[in-house]
Amino acid sequence: MNQPIEISRIRIHQDEGPNRRAYIAGFEKPLLFGVHGGVKDFYGVEPAEERPSTLDHIVAAAGG
Repeated sequence: MNQPIEISRIRIHQDEGPNRRAYIAGFEKPLLFGVHGGVKDFYGVEPAEERPSTLDHIVAAAGG
């Protein structure tokens, strides 16, 4: 295999607090990341809006 099948082109924007937006090339809407549940308790933060964590996205991707 001489050529890569896919190259991920992603931009990450840090919003307020733990919230982040990931823009993936070819998709108009960003993925939203943040904290909730035990993750927010572990880090001692109270976000304005709870969002899935990066761990949630990784687990979902591995299960798919």
